Amino acid sequence: MTNRLLFASVCALALTATSCHTAQTAHKGIELGPNPFITHMYTADPSAHVWNDGRLYVYPSHDIVPARGCDLMDKYHVFSTDDMVNWKDHGEIVNADMVKWGRPEGGFMWAPDAAYKNGKYYFYFPHPSESNVAPSWKIGVAVSDKPDRDFKVLDQPMKAPNGYVGGWDMIDPTLFIDDDGQPYLYYGGGGNLYAARVKENMIELAEPLKKMEGLKDFHEGAWVHKYNGKYYLSYADNFDGANRMLYCMSASPMGPWEYKGMILAANSCAMTHGSIVEYKGEWFLFYHNSDLSHKNEYRSIAVDKLYYNADGTIRLVQQHH
Repeated sequence: MTNRLLFASVCALALTATSCHTAQTAHKGIELGPNPFITHMYTADPSAHVWNDGRLYVYPSHDIVPARGCDLMDKYHVFSTDDMVNWKDHGEIVNADMVKWGRPEGGFMWAPDAAYKNGKYYFYFPHPSESNVAPSWKIGVAVSDKPDRDFKVLDQPMKAPNGYVGGWDMIDPTLFIDDDGQPYLYYGGGGNLYAARVKENMIELAEPLKKMEGLKDFHEGAWVHKYNGKYYLSYADNFDGANRMLYCMSASPMGPWEYKGMILAANSCAMTHGSIVEYKGEWFLFYHNSDLSHKNEYRSIAVDKLYYNADGTIRLVQQHH
């Protein structure tokens, strides 16, 4: 949406969704259960990762009930699976009260991401540091020895060469670690996306942020993955009425990027945000919709299979219920 702070007032798209209660298989391989796959609470902005224990973990944001707006989002849960059908809720791992440098009123715990390096799990989240939200966004970091619990929020936000990583409406951090072990941070909103190499300590930038070029109609929700030596940047656009998910490709994690098209059409939610991950030899796109609530302020995470064409481009993902 153009103004994310007002998204709770946007009416849900006219959509009648019929839930399917039987497992669905996309061609062959891993079976997927019905979407949304988390139904006991409202979740959004899923960040999916496969760690060295062989499980797939999803780190989403959490829509609070009753909703006043996105300002009340104030905590994060983590979920995991080993079969893509049965999911475990590991419980709450971070909340606004744990952020010493954060906004006094709390709330505004939006789309997060996670990374693993040097035996530690790092959880990244956007959060304002002042009551005046828009200009005071920072990127917080929590660290743990485990992927699903015992996270400790650092006393300061993520550091940049000239201060802290942050800025006006700069949200949605995502961490990508390349095959050589070099981590990169991408974050942005309001039409601007920036990236930089991250130091080995995973809490400081190694260089000034650089604006990503070549994107078409970028709004927010960036995600970077790698496939067959090519880098892919997916994100939410500004499509009128509801976001779609678009993507670009590059020979470098820092671009320049070449726009390739749409991978996820608009659905029952006015905004979109997702992640792409490989698990057990197959690729998956995680995203959210409003199929359970039919309201934009109550979102639910979903997953579908993702397929590549022979030339490395991505096919439009078919959403199932």
